[in-house]
Amino acid sequence: MMFKFDEFADNVAIICEDGESISYTELQSACDELSARIKTRSIIFNLCANEKGSLLGYVTFINAGIVPVMLDATLDKELLSALIESYSPDYLWVPQTQAEFFGDCEQVFVIWDYTLLKTPYTNVYPLHDELALLLTTSGSTGSPKFVRQSYTNIRANTESIVEYLQLESNERPITTMPMSYTYGLSIINSHLWVGASVILTQKTLMQKEFWQQFKDHGATSFGGVPYVYEMLDKLRFFRMDLPSLRAMTQAGGKLSPELHKKFAEYAIANNKKFIVMYGQTEATARMSYLPAEKSLEKYGSMGIAIPGGEFSLADVDGNEIIESDKVGELVYKGANVTLGYAQSGSDLLKGDERFGVLITGDMAKRDKDGFYYIVGRKKRFLKIFGSRVNLDETERLLNSAFTDIECACGGVDDRMTVFITNPELAQSIISFLVEKTGLNRIAFKVIHVEKIPRNEAGKILYSELNKIDV
Repeated sequence: MMFKFDEFADNVAIICEDGESISYTELQSACDELSARIKTRSIIFNLCANEKGSLLGYVTFINAGIVPVMLDATLDKELLSALIESYSPDYLWVPQTQAEFFGDCEQVFVIWDYTLLKTPYTNVYPLHDELALLLTTSGSTGSPKFVRQSYTNIRANTESIVEYLQLESNERPITTMPMSYTYGLSIINSHLWVGASVILTQKTLMQKEFWQQFKDHGATSFGGVPYVYEMLDKLRFFRMDLPSLRAMTQAGGKLSPELHKKFAEYAIANNKKFIVMYGQTEATARMSYLPAEKSLEKYGSMGIAIPGGEFSLADVDGNEIIESDKVGELVYKGANVTLGYAQSGSDLLKGDERFGVLITGDMAKRDKDGFYYIVGRKKRFLKIFGSRVNLDETERLLNSAFTDIECACGGVDDRMTVFITNPELAQSIISFLVEKTGLNRIAFKVIHVEKIPRNEAGKILYSELNKIDV
């Protein structure tokens, strides 16, 4: 059993949007009711929302040896149908309001506004004994590619996060990311692990109701991807009165050094913690953290390896880089490195294909004190007229210089494409890039889009932009 709720008895486990509080005893009782109706080692699609029923399903399945596939509840129904066809799940766990969409399924049980549906499939695909969870890396695109996480992976990463964040039962995190997203799920895992109270909300940070709920229930922390912190900066977050807030965490991509410094300064001035982290779904959730006391001194850094983990850098020939401040591909070792990928139901019997080692695909450097800095994705570089250009760094420069628009960079060798939301700035942006890179104007192309496409976690969907750039 992964979670031991009986240890926390009358502690509040969940605080809902309507103010309802659910104790660990009540949560365990509901888990028992639900698990009794599902055959162990079954596959179940959990259509997730930040609601009590979704959370109940997840913890029930993990504790009972049932393998959930975590999908956003708003996933397009055609895409969902394709995934059902690929994986033949035994059950569906869906919001009660969506049950009518699945007419070929039998309604088995209803609890906490969620419905358990039995599909026409039964144990179509055998499961590996260690397989615990399937998570997508592509947001709500409906890709059949999932990361296969084991019970060992989840336990190791959860215990590590609890250790370095020093989490205790008096914590009250509020949800800012989807439960189907690895970062959002890891926040739930680590806090339920210590008997803390998770504040569930479907509201976004842009809504005043979110902040009202934050204050009403005394939220102590929140997490966010870079986009969340960019929005907070525009929302004048630094003027808010949030006496219960103790800590802010950031992962899901590289925060600009300028914004990192700004939040670090705010945290220090207001006796709060700001912890930048680095992770991937392929490593269960997190691989590094920057200790709060180093947040300002080392701003821009992703920090050091989590307890139980280890980093190294590899050059183009795969040799380990020993020197400081030399860029190489980041390699991680740890018990939280996942089993591998699944592309269809037949892959669910596969065992461990990574053996605790993850080649991250990120380029990084290490300073003389052993702190790591991400410089970009290995695939996010272009060769333009012989010069190597980092697209992530170019985006950072543009976002710093043109604060009133959103932008994203893509393209192919010898031509960079910049997608912007304000066409009037096209020539100014090209001139800026010419000045910063020293490259000829013909190397840059600007395309106007109404908005930059992002997944539910706020990450830019470059694949969608590439379809525009033809």
